[in-house]
Amino acid sequence: MQRARRRVRDRRRTVVKSALSIDRRRLLGLGTAAGAGLLLPPSLRGAQAAGFPAVAEKDAVIAFGHVGPVNDEGWTWSHDQGMKAVQAAFPKAKTLFVESIPYSADATRTFRQFATQKANLIFATSQYGDFYKDVTKRNRGIAFMECNGSSLEENLGWYYFAHWYPTYVIGVAAGLMSKTGKLGYVASFPVTSCYASTNAFLMGARSVKPEATLQVVTINSWFDPQAATQAGVALANNGCDFLFGIMDEAGYLQIAEQRGIKAAMWNTDMRRFGPKAYVSSVVIDLKAYYVDQVAKRLAGTWEPKSTILPLGKGVDRDAWGETVPEAVAKQADAVREKMLSGGFNPFAGEIRDNKGKVRVPAGQTMSEMDLYKWDWSIEGVAGLGA
Repeated sequence: MQRARRRVRDRRRTVVKSALSIDRRRLLGLGTAAGAGLLLPPSLRGAQAAGFPAVAEKDAVIAFGHVGPVNDEGWTWSHDQGMKAVQAAFPKAKTLFVESIPYSADATRTFRQFATQKANLIFATSQYGDFYKDVTKRNRGIAFMECNGSSLEENLGWYYFAHWYPTYVIGVAAGLMSKTGKLGYVASFPVTSCYASTNAFLMGARSVKPEATLQVVTINSWFDPQAATQAGVALANNGCDFLFGIMDEAGYLQIAEQRGIKAAMWNTDMRRFGPKAYVSSVVIDLKAYYVDQVAKRLAGTWEPKSTILPLGKGVDRDAWGETVPEAVAKQADAVREKMLSGGFNPFAGEIRDNKGKVRVPAGQTMSEMDLYKWDWSIEGVAGLGA
């Protein structure tokens, strides 16, 4: 485990500049959330499919290209669970996967190799931009999917998660549980996924504690346990009594456990690293989505679409931690239920940025595209970006 973590950490340190322009969780292009109950104009709902014939299960080859190791207990582990669901649903099909693919020409070579192995459907579980598109354009007879991708082509679709909703719910719990109102956040890079996450978290907290603020420390890595731990120490030393973040490991949760404060996580249930500190986590679940996409490809009905997996169907909060008071869980879950019923969208104006400028006027509500392309901080957030 430690060797694997060091390996991916070292690789990611060599691609910091690439990661700033290729955000694993950021959606740069136009698209839709068709299929997830989130609609945009018809012209953006999908590209004209190249036309893919049905494939017998015994002849099918499904490939997955991962940004990290499958045992990272975070992002890549979650995608690997989706692949295992595919294997269980289609036991006669062949599955391929490669771990820790760097943001470089090595990515192009890896995905090209999948093509030469006659893959019928290839998933990139992170955004690889032109490194991926170079392969998709040269292999029009193969179906491709890119997690948090940037465009739709006749043989390329993308998918992502509406993580801002469970984040808001966790923020409600944070606001109720924080004594100081000073919240801390460990960010990877100043990219849209972090802006959406920090903003949604603080908005949830301020809905119950209006004076709450959020201090952000950016560590310039998606996976660096030492840096995440140091960031957690700095935030705790600065008086933050609730920590959150978007990392793939539990460094700052362990600090929260040691300091007697609270923390929430991203990707998976990590409570064993800090059972007293653990409040919840934003968890992703791709099993049903991956099985559905493979089933469509085998049946010859697959089309290149954009999908944002919604709250309750691909992304959600984790079960509450053992020290979360029942009243807190009940109040936060009431907000979640209102979201699920469609009766509440918290991302409505007036919303000001942290320089005081009105970004969302009263009477307007941010669209899903606004949310995943969020690139500014709200009032009360300090330390992220300019």
